[in-house]
Amino acid sequence: MTVDGTVAFIKYMMRDDAIVLVHTEVPDALSGHGVGSKLVRGTLDDIRRRGLKVVPSCTFVRGFLDKHPEYQDLVRATD
Repeated sequence: MTVDGTVAFIKYMMRDDAIVLVHTEVPDALSGHGVGSKLVRGTLDDIRRRGLKVVPSCTFVRGFLDKHPEYQDLVRATD
């Protein structure tokens, strides 16, 4: 996601039928403006559209999921 020429992103890895969200990077210039939450929400919405599950390794993503139970159905159950 690019905001005012500054890039925020989520690092991820594919694992079987799930996307492992490893790290969310929001530069200081964008911090505190809801960019991280918008980025995570868009990512989770895309994962849902693709029929995949998510493994939230990133602490920011886990915190977002704690606050937004409407996305809990996307979390892949642990083995």
